[in-house]
Amino acid sequence: MSWRNVDNEQTYTDDEVEARLKTELPHWYLENGWIRRKYKTSSWKSTLMVVATVGHLAEAAFHHPDMSLSYAFVIVKLTNHAAKGITNKDFELAKKIEEVIMWQPGLEDGALEGTPDDPRFNYIKYD
Repeated sequence: MSWRNVDNEQTYTDDEVEARLKTELPHWYLENGWIRRKYKTSSWKSTLMVVATVGHLAEAAFHHPDMSLSYAFVIVKLTNHAAKGITNKDFELAKKIEEVIMWQPGLEDGALEGTPDDPRFNYIKYD
């Protein structure tokens, strides 16, 4: 599906955000003016790795989410404060975060095996 052509600071309506999330980011949802995603982790160490990864991606993009975290989860929230709503910047960063955090190399053809299915090595709880 193709979305209307908007500049990077133009906001989407709630209906447009919901439709776009449904097709592009099905594990994300709209709540109180933010697009959000909860990543479930296996431990505090895993939680910190997710936070550091999101932090790196956000700084590289120069678009910064709010995050809430606990022992076994991280909630990422995106909105464009300057534009006062959800913009292309939010969708693009959400897609990059989703791509990196939910990457499972073991499901791809290649030399990387991915994290073993062993409780000692649990990391992300994949959807």
